[in-house]
Amino acid sequence: MPEGDTIFRAARTLHRALAGKPVVRFESVFPALTRIHIDTPLTAQSIDSVTASGKHILMHFSAGQVLRTHMRMNGSWHIYRPGEPWQRPRRDMRIVVATADYVAVGFSIPVAEFIAASNLSRHEELRRLGPDLLSETFDAGEALRRMKERPAQLIADVLLNQRVMAGIGNVYKSEVLFICGINPFTPVAGLSDDRLTCLIATGRKFLLANVHTSLAPMTTYAGYQRKTTGRDNASERLWVYGRVGLPCRRCRTLIRLKKHGDAARLTYWCPKCQGE
Repeated sequence: MPEGDTIFRAARTLHRALAGKPVVRFESVFPALTRIHIDTPLTAQSIDSVTASGKHILMHFSAGQVLRTHMRMNGSWHIYRPGEPWQRPRRDMRIVVATADYVAVGFSIPVAEFIAASNLSRHEELRRLGPDLLSETFDAGEALRRMKERPAQLIADVLLNQRVMAGIGNVYKSEVLFICGINPFTPVAGLSDDRLTCLIATGRKFLLANVHTSLAPMTTYAGYQRKTTGRDNASERLWVYGRVGLPCRRCRTLIRLKKHGDAARLTYWCPKCQGE
């Protein structure tokens, strides 16, 4: 599951490359998008802005249409200069939005649709999102309330639930739980408000710290190395994620790994620092 900082960076990079510029080319393999382009040509419009809402990227066009894309596990947006070779094969292309200066290519994107800007607040998926950890108006109290509405659910699953709070994926889930010293398989009911608040605050802190700038070609996962330890060495950037069988950086106990939930998500944890 992509992390919220990756989606935020992708949206910000797209915005810096495309916003305020007329569209000179639009192409898509999605028939529904192509039909809207035929009826209301995007090449007669400009791009007002590109924003992130949770794990969704929203590209706003001047005629009031919004292109919503969701990366799921394998989708990505790349930015290129006109004529620059693509880093992925054309068969993976799903959407092209080009201005005179940049070409934005959506590769392997599974979800894409146009929404009228006036209908955004009523969109089924968008309106159900929890508070966005990267939003300037993030509401920690609302995130806590939504957590406590799920007392029987495991905290590892609740952290991934975008309807509780938007932005956390597998990496930050494991890292946040480690920092707060919480076993991933504890039900929400077994955690105090202070411990839940620790998870919320730490998640927001990590995501904000890992939002970087770039206009390089970017993918949903690659493009930069996030860190939670504060260390720059590539092998020392994370506390527990991806370190199964290696010693905990704090207590030297071997890190464990477990698949759980309907989607068999991977969770890493230290059995000593976080309890059995």
